[in-house]
Amino acid sequence: MAPQRSADGSPGPDFHGLASGSAPHAGAAPAGRDPCNIAASLPRLARERPGQIAIRCPGAAGTYDVELSYADLDRRSDAIAAGLASCGIVRGTRTVVMVRPTPEFFLLMFALFKAGAVPVLVDPGIDKRALKQCLDEAQPQAFIGIPLAQIARLLLGWARSASRIVTVGRRYGWGGTTLAQVERAGAGSGPQLAATQPDDVAGILFTSGSTGVPKGVVYRHRHFVAQIELLRNAFGMQPGGVDLPTFPPFALFDPALGLTSVIPDMDPTRPASADPRKLHAAIARFGVTQLFGSPALMKVLADYGQALPTLQRVTSAGAPVPPQVVAKMRDLLPEDAQFWTPYGATECLPVAVIEGRELHSTRQATETGAGTCVGRPVPPNQVRIIGIVDAAIADWSELSVLPDGQVGEITVAGPTATDSYFNRDSATRIAKIRERLADGSERIVHRMGDVGYFDGQGRLWFCGRKTQRVETANGPLYTEQVEPIFNTLAGIRRTALVGVGEPGNQRPVLCYELQTGIPAAAQAQVETELRTLAARHPHTAGIDTFLRHTGFPVDIRHNAKIGREKLALWAASRL
Repeated sequence: MAPQRSADGSPGPDFHGLASGSAPHAGAAPAGRDPCNIAASLPRLARERPGQIAIRCPGAAGTYDVELSYADLDRRSDAIAAGLASCGIVRGTRTVVMVRPTPEFFLLMFALFKAGAVPVLVDPGIDKRALKQCLDEAQPQAFIGIPLAQIARLLLGWARSASRIVTVGRRYGWGGTTLAQVERAGAGSGPQLAATQPDDVAGILFTSGSTGVPKGVVYRHRHFVAQIELLRNAFGMQPGGVDLPTFPPFALFDPALGLTSVIPDMDPTRPASADPRKLHAAIARFGVTQLFGSPALMKVLADYGQALPTLQRVTSAGAPVPPQVVAKMRDLLPEDAQFWTPYGATECLPVAVIEGRELHSTRQATETGAGTCVGRPVPPNQVRIIGIVDAAIADWSELSVLPDGQVGEITVAGPTATDSYFNRDSATRIAKIRERLADGSERIVHRMGDVGYFDGQGRLWFCGRKTQRVETANGPLYTEQVEPIFNTLAGIRRTALVGVGEPGNQRPVLCYELQTGIPAAAQAQVETELRTLAARHPHTAGIDTFLRHTGFPVDIRHNAKIGREKLALWAASRL
């Protein structure tokens, strides 16, 4: 039997107790301890470091005069939690939150966690029709939003099931109450922390939907608590640091880690449009020590080209970070700084990590068709590669683990691996496998929907999305083993591999975008060079169709997730 990769890349022990309804697991708090809740550390931090700023947010005219100390965050979230209870938003209440990354957002989220309510978060950058579908599926009982969100709720029929309405800001004619009134009603009520258990539902977080309709991932309290520990241990995060999280939900981890969050002055749904001057100004003013952002945000900073002397740690996730962006960012950081690119998904994060220096050493392999190295599993995750199957797999006993070097689907078992989607039974069956352990207990194994393999050093290599593979008569082609080869060519902005025809006999097509400013005379030469480059590698030699596209459909929140399904339809219309 092939080895099973644990966090150190070696054959590892099973990790127990992940599935709802399973035997007691390592994440359960012993009797007498704090409830299993991401907000449980906030009262302690408020006692230990009451004056430390927890959150800084942009104010008027680019100032950062809006801030919350740990004491403020704890006291005011207690008041809001108590006030929400008077509105009927209590333990278990599914509550849509549509609030911009202001102090009110963080106060609300910690109040909801303290109350044991279930926040429902949907990325505002998704298509509005998909957003309505997400809200309908979540069947929320409460809706908390800014006035614009409340107007959209009424006009577009969002969240019709919600009967408890709270407006962050001025309330007009739609009933309910305001957050200010909620906080006043709960003022002086004292500490609020529901006795939440590890398997209680803590939140419903919808996936990005960049490769399909967004799905509501069910997070239990143990998942959030485990994420804190995995992030702390994987990146060596220590209390007292200053973080610039350009994806607001990640700022929710900062208070639990004892960090100060500086919320950037940018539209988080459009990171590629961020103003690097504003980012640099915030980093310099507050001595930011760590930064989180998507690959699109990293490209903005890399292209700006100004040094980032205070940063000790940079983390980028959401899509593979192009090797040239990693190299540029490494040059802008202090010599002893770290550039991490964690691999994971909404359903399971983090899974594996790699630091920029090691990623740089794998660049040549990536650019010659090996895929993208995403590093080694984060303890105590167990990552295994199985054969590529599109259908549901009910039980792990039906499977065998593939040997090192063989491409298959990536699976993960670990403390942050979620076990279901809300009101999506068919999606749950496709993505989850039940595994019985030696002691008789069960756990859920998550299918990442990605393909990859392990090398002989225990490192995981990402080869692309399973649904975006191209099944030719000569075998499968994987996007991340093909596109980086062609992305090295001068004048190419990016490429996308798509298949035209029926799987098993698909014609591979390479769509490509040119860099701006390429002279017309040089454009004709590009396809010749693409053909020459394809012939140099055995697995790309069969690609004989190259189509120039003026602008790929991309997910605006990442600018790295290409809409290959749409490109495939476009390519088919051209052939």
